[in-house]
Amino acid sequence: MSSMIDDSRPIFVQIAERIEDDIIGGGLPEEAQVPSTNQFASFYQINPATAAKGVNLLVDQGILYKKRGIGMFVATGSRAKLIEKRREQFYEQFVVTMIREAEKLGIGTEQLAEMIRRGDKAQ
Repeated sequence: MSSMIDDSRPIFVQIAERIEDDIIGGGLPEEAQVPSTNQFASFYQINPATAAKGVNLLVDQGILYKKRGIGMFVATGSRAKLIEKRREQFYEQFVVTMIREAEKLGIGTEQLAEMIRRGDKAQ
């Protein structure tokens, strides 16, 4: 976990995204126990209520579930659900935006595809 907090977005949203990243990246496998809200609060030096709000966001989405008296766990199927959600966000935030900008600049589909291929080779 990285301990950097970005002041431009609500902290609880960032906590939820960090947990999502760990699930997508395999650091938190399905059915694994998630750190407690107090552990998140201590690690990020935030209020436990704020950490709980981030965790509860994922509970509401069915990504995490609570075992009474034990803690929070990653739900089965969460990784696939999160990857699909992130792909949709990627499409909306980057692909649609890129296509609109390309159209404004008179860049056609083939030229845009070539630019993407060129960028892929630069890695």
